[in-house]
Amino acid sequence: MGLARWRWLGMRRFLFLGLVALAFLESGTAASGGWELSGHLALEEEEQCTVDRRANLTYSEFIHQYAFSKPVILQRLTNNSLFQDLCSKEKLLAEFGDFKIRLSTANTFSYQKVDLSFQDYVEQLLQPQDPNSLGNGAGSGVPFHWHGPGYSEVIFGRKRWFLYPPEKTPDFHPNKTTLAWLRNTYPALPITERPLQCTVQAGEVLYFPDRWWHATLNLDTSVFISTFLG
Repeated sequence: MGLARWRWLGMRRFLFLGLVALAFLESGTAASGGWELSGHLALEEEEQCTVDRRANLTYSEFIHQYAFSKPVILQRLTNNSLFQDLCSKEKLLAEFGDFKIRLSTANTFSYQKVDLSFQDYVEQLLQPQDPNSLGNGAGSGVPFHWHGPGYSEVIFGRKRWFLYPPEKTPDFHPNKTTLAWLRNTYPALPITERPLQCTVQAGEVLYFPDRWWHATLNLDTSVFISTFLG
């Protein structure tokens, strides 16, 4: 299963930790929050990011250039050191180890659900992703899908995104992983048929407009918070 969802209660406010994917765990360092940031697969960033990266973007610029037309990666938007502290392995397990979470795939034709504690998820189910099966860890991600506009902020790790505009349906099998698509389908795509893509780093926020197709691939441990707009 490549998707863990749960509701995070407390910390002065209600926060929804939308999608959290944690790669294969080892010793980790203080700078990584105790999570292992090195993927166990030959996962690479794209040769060239084709999504705009913007710092100090004004509200007017955002509305006119991106909000309804194309994705953008926002830099130096906030200081995420607080989230890094809150999302350390030690603190998450201490605070939410007993929380029940539901694992499910994002595949269109997969409906299997697994309910278990967050502690069991971390200690028992995190393994490197196999290209041909759904799992947790480096190489996991969400296959192509679309919904309303949203933001995704990376707290730890790196998350590679693939995006198509609403009018351009991607060539993908809805019951196969993003890793399998990247290895088997993507290389054969003509340049003009390839998606916008970029790897979002820790501290960056990706915004995508309404109904944009998107798929994700976790290159190593990826802890991130997603906010979906109604």
